[in-house]
Amino acid sequence: MHTAYITHPSCLKHNMGDWHPESPQRLRAIDDRLHAAHLFDFLAHHEAPRVHRSQLLRVHDSAYIDTVEAASPSEGFHALDPDTSMNPHTLEAALHAAGGAVMGVDLVMRGEVNNAFVAARPPGHHATRSQAMGFCFFNNVAVAAAHALEQHGLARVAIVDFDVHHGNGTEDIFHDEPRVMLCSTFQHPYYPYCGADTVSDHVVNVPLPAGTAGSTYREAFTAQIMPRLEAFRPQLLFFSAGFDGHREDDMAQFGLVEADYIWITEQVMDVAARHAESRIVSVLEGGYDLSSLGRSVAAHIKTMAGL
Repeated sequence: MHTAYITHPSCLKHNMGDWHPESPQRLRAIDDRLHAAHLFDFLAHHEAPRVHRSQLLRVHDSAYIDTVEAASPSEGFHALDPDTSMNPHTLEAALHAAGGAVMGVDLVMRGEVNNAFVAARPPGHHATRSQAMGFCFFNNVAVAAAHALEQHGLARVAIVDFDVHHGNGTEDIFHDEPRVMLCSTFQHPYYPYCGADTVSDHVVNVPLPAGTAGSTYREAFTAQIMPRLEAFRPQLLFFSAGFDGHREDDMAQFGLVEADYIWITEQVMDVAARHAESRIVSVLEGGYDLSSLGRSVAAHIKTMAGL
């Protein structure tokens, strides 16, 4: 099978309150759509392992990991910031979410699959080296990218973050790491209100205004990201795959649709085919309208799987 699908039951138990948009229903919506679209049985299914502390320490401070572990409540909720809180199952879910991203790297690097999708929550791209924020605790894609560098000896990996919010945590972690290229498209000005002024040889931030639709997005991606990715020649590519830029998602004000996510996936797959032996690991980030999330993830996975 070409595509691995990695998740863990604990990711359904993390809950920040019935009011919170980052809910367990997100994973159920994806699962339902994969079945409805007859994609589920074409994927290689894996249960995400727990991440090792040594793997977290590549991207997070030891004191921060200790803080998250100590904050895990025995009942109720414990808030780490106004948007980001833990229930008794959050820590386990976060450890498996990061572990699933690491597993994705190992599967593609061993050649067992061409690519992998990590259907895990909590998401990760807002988590900095020392701070939880924006629904995120551990930076899953950063943990995976650091694992690819250190465990598999790669010299260049790239992260394409198409979530509607800037991947500030990923930038914080890799700002001084030239082996990692981060390409992040995002609505600006908008949470987390940073990234537009970054100047770096290996961080390519593309701030776009509210109301950006598919044609404008594709033009910006083609002009600003594709040449930099080509020049970088990544040996492994990651998606920070957030689908909250869909026009039906009221978390933000982009106007993307499933065809745009297919297009983004195809562009990055072309780069991966030329430079990375087609190796891609896609890690779920945002996407809060359940219907459009399910449809968009299914379109993204179907494209990666070549179905």
